[in-house]
Amino acid sequence: MLVLGIETSCDETGIALYHTERGLLSHALYSQTEMHGEYGGVVPELASRDHIRRVLPLIRQTLTEAGLNLRDVNAISYTQGPGLAGALLVGASIAAALGFALNIPVLAIHHLEGHLLSPLLSTPAPTFPFVALLVSGGHTQLMEVKGLGLYKLLGETLDDAAGEAFDKTAKLLGLGYPGGPALSKLADEFSSSGQPSRFRFPRPMLHSGDLNFSFSGLKTAVLTLMNKHEITPQTRASIALAFQEAVVDVLTEKSLAALAKTGLTQLVVAGGVGANRQLRKSLCHNVEKIGATVFFPDLEFCTDNGAMIAFAGAMRLQVPAIRERKPDHSFTIKARWDLHVQPTSLDA
Repeated sequence: MLVLGIETSCDETGIALYHTERGLLSHALYSQTEMHGEYGGVVPELASRDHIRRVLPLIRQTLTEAGLNLRDVNAISYTQGPGLAGALLVGASIAAALGFALNIPVLAIHHLEGHLLSPLLSTPAPTFPFVALLVSGGHTQLMEVKGLGLYKLLGETLDDAAGEAFDKTAKLLGLGYPGGPALSKLADEFSSSGQPSRFRFPRPMLHSGDLNFSFSGLKTAVLTLMNKHEITPQTRASIALAFQEAVVDVLTEKSLAALAKTGLTQLVVAGGVGANRQLRKSLCHNVEKIGATVFFPDLEFCTDNGAMIAFAGAMRLQVPAIRERKPDHSFTIKARWDLHVQPTSLDA
């Protein structure tokens, strides 16, 4: 079956075609970063309007690249939530309209489920069950994944997500928007010069005895430090490195604790922060030491993308109860939606 995936949850328009036997055939992504950069952050109304402009041309592009047309599509999957309500409505309404016109199934996909399953697009790929570390601008969670739709929350951030903390700290350092990648680049460049950071930040909740996270205090620690020092380029880079080291240490130790608690030997890392080079290096090194394996999505699939939504839809179509349902072209969106609030069985 050929599935068209549509992702419009925030500031990136992602479209992809995934075939259940042939794999990923084509995908396209348009990022609104430059537009939102003028405002220092995502402007929801502008994001929604830009999705309207981009979705149909990107669908045509992916079909052309795959040598296919709309009549070849057997099902459509779209991001139902969580995300910006207006942005989600664009993808949902277009998916429903196309599904109605073609009389094919339309599947609503949880955005984080897409991220969680995205490493399965890579080679080698993990197999169920595994522990998933979801790290993005809006979410930091550890999940026990027993199968499709079978997700148990092990721990989550009590305040800022890791990616959000990166962005806010970058703003304090004057690194512009989007700040997270800029901070990571600055930290990596300083580290590669062979210089250790002059500073050390606390590792929040590292010894809390649970699998929860807290990163908002790191921003305060950065601001306090900045008020005590003259901010030269070297000082800024040293702060960036120290901040990144603190976040990576916490994410690594909590992930190892989650593997120990569940007894599982596979760790899946997904979300935008999953592209961080230092995090990848730390997890690979430490997970290998305990005889486990870590899996990452390809770098192009760490950020929001249509491939993960098309793939999640294709996986759900493998479930007979879902595949045999009569097409329903009504739609809703869920701006807030916990991933672990899922049916206990996809056969229900």
